[in-house]
Amino acid sequence: MAEPTLQQVFGTNASQDATTITITKADLTGLTASGSNTAESLITAIILKASSYLNSTNQGTNTDIQITIEDSNFPQVVTRNNAQYRQTTYNVNFQSADNYTLDPDNF
Repeated sequence: MAEPTLQQVFGTNASQDATTITITKADLTGLTASGSNTAESLITAIILKASSYLNSTNQGTNTDIQITIEDSNFPQVVTRNNAQYRQTTYNVNFQSADNYTLDPDNF
């Protein structure tokens, strides 16, 4: 099979050139697009969108997928600053042939 495309991972309008990557907010999962989305809301939406394609099910049929994002399915309640928060954990797994340093150029 082939490496996942930008459109498969980030949405139909995703594109790139030599210096920029463009991900359309309307393509991101669960995000209400605005001119003032927070960095945390954007990274959450990107992870959710990417996890819909980069998962172990798709990796089972496409061995060129080297990154999987999986919901741990074990939300927790944590206490921070005397307040309780619901914590959801996603695991991002990077797989490369016998390489011990995480290097984006290997994927």
